[in-house]
Amino acid sequence: MAHIVIIGASTGGLPAAYDVRHILGKGHKITVISNTDTFQFVPSNPWVAVGWRTREDTTFKLEPYLNKKNIDFIPVAAQEIKPDDNRVMLADGQTIDYDYLIIATGPKLAFEEVEGLGPEGYTNSVCTVDHAEKAWDEWQEFVKDPGPIVVGAVQMASCFGPAYEFAFIMDSDLRKRKIRDQVPMTYVTAEPYIGHLGLGGVGDSKTMLESEMRNKHINWITNAKVTKVEQGKMFVAEHDERGEVIKEHELPFKFSMMLPAFKGVDA
Repeated sequence: MAHIVIIGASTGGLPAAYDVRHILGKGHKITVISNTDTFQFVPSNPWVAVGWRTREDTTFKLEPYLNKKNIDFIPVAAQEIKPDDNRVMLADGQTIDYDYLIIATGPKLAFEEVEGLGPEGYTNSVCTVDHAEKAWDEWQEFVKDPGPIVVGAVQMASCFGPAYEFAFIMDSDLRKRKIRDQVPMTYVTAEPYIGHLGLGGVGDSKTMLESEMRNKHINWITNAKVTKVEQGKMFVAEHDERGEVIKEHELPFKFSMMLPAFKGVDA
């Protein structure tokens, strides 16, 4: 009997655990290790940020569902992997031996890469439900006294879809509130063109997304590097295809959501 250990229990780790159990059957041991006892459905965070969903709608306790699949669960953070020993060291001192290891921790959110970026700075995030709830608090204040929005993804972000989605979600919510005309919106992205998505485009994503953004009066800046963020102002360097700066922008905002760079987790 093999022991398969999975580090991480979000949208990568949890399906991995279910798939391994389905493929291997009951003859092998599976253990999931996570730094939290709760699953959060990350794709719904943009909805939480405008009040269309709540934490209760998008989260649940992991252990009962894993137990139903005969999967062990340890809600303690992994601190170190010793690959030569096939062993995971946990933050509370436990050691877990494995035959096979799946690492599905997700990224480290590198807000520190840009001065003033992130929930501890001057912009919001939808990367976690905690971030989304903070954004919802700020959104409720914003719609009372609307103004410019800057939304997008900074350099070295590797998942651009949620930024586009959130731009369209904000547009829809503002139209429902009948205040869209009071909100200039600018999409700022490190992508070389709209619809690149970090994938070189998907089908005709460039044409489709450009058309939708024009229809919804969302301006954009591509090949952008966010150099710093201050209260109510974002500094953006726009580059050409050779990487040369062609224009410096100072973008005012009353509300901003920018996806950060992604890094590997500390190990």
